[in-house]
Amino acid sequence: MSWQPVETDGPYDEHERADGLATVRVRERSDGGSVVRLDVLEQAPEGPSYRREACEDREAAELLAAEWMDEFDVE
Repeated sequence: MSWQPVETDGPYDEHERADGLATVRVRERSDGGSVVRLDVLEQAPEGPSYRREACEDREAAELLAAEWMDEFDVE
């Protein structure tokens, strides 16, 4: 299953899994770092999950977001 970018009005980048049951969001922090958030809904085949992790910079956040998208990719 693939992840698609979602158009947002907020100051963050978000991807949604093709089944619509999971999202990954990357946003900037005021101190120059970034935060990555994973939200998997209760209805998802693998069950619910929520993760939030602060990263030193945008590059580290993008790598973590990609890792979580791989981990929570459902076929």
